[in-house]
Amino acid sequence: MPIHKTLTVSNNSKVLIWKIEESFEDLSEGIVLTKNNQDRVDGMKSDLHRRGFLSVRHLLKEVGYTDADLVYDEYGKPHLKDGKFISITHSFTFSGIIISDEKPVGIDIEKQRDKIVKIAHKFTPIEEYKSIANHDALVSKLTIVWGAKESLYKIYGKKKLLFLENIYIEDFSFDTNKTTGKILYEGQTSEYDIQFLETEGFTCVYAS
Repeated sequence: MPIHKTLTVSNNSKVLIWKIEESFEDLSEGIVLTKNNQDRVDGMKSDLHRRGFLSVRHLLKEVGYTDADLVYDEYGKPHLKDGKFISITHSFTFSGIIISDEKPVGIDIEKQRDKIVKIAHKFTPIEEYKSIANHDALVSKLTIVWGAKESLYKIYGKKKLLFLENIYIEDFSFDTNKTTGKILYEGQTSEYDIQFLETEGFTCVYAS
C-alpha cells in the first residue's frame, strides 16, 4: 500500500500522501463508492484521474472514513460528516489529504514544470523573484507560491478570490520549509501557517 508520506502538522491535524502506482482495478479493491461518486468515476475519461479519485478513497480509509463520509458543498469544497475539516488534492501520480479536528485546512500537490514561469504574472508579482538566477530554483519557488495560494483558496472555499489580489504569501527560504499567508478580502484579513515539501519532482503545500 503506497502511502508515500504521513506528516504530523499538529496534535490535531495530519497530512497523508499517496504515490499512485496501482492499476484502476487494484485500487478498486476494498473501496465502496456512493452511487453519485461511482457515476463520477465512470464518467472520467482519464485513467489517471480515475486512479487519483480512488487513491484518495484509500487515504480516507487510512484515517477511518469511507467514501460516504465525504460530502461536497455547492462550491465543490469537501467536508466530513462528523464535522472534522478536510482538504484533498491530486496531481498526476500523487494524491494527498490533510485532515484537522479543529480548524479549516488546505492542501495542494503540483508537478514542478517550466510553464509555471510563463504564467507566474497571473498569480504573483513576478518582480519579487527577478533576483533568482537559477531556473530550477525559480520553478521550485513559484510552484510553492502557487501551491500555497491554492491551499488558501481551498480553505476559503468559495469562488470569488483572486490569486493576484486577494491572497498574499510571505517570502521564504527553502531550508525553513514553511511560511505564512494571508487572505485579504472585503476588508478582512485572515492569516495562516503554511508548510511545504518537495518529493520526486512534485511540490506539496499545506496550510492551516
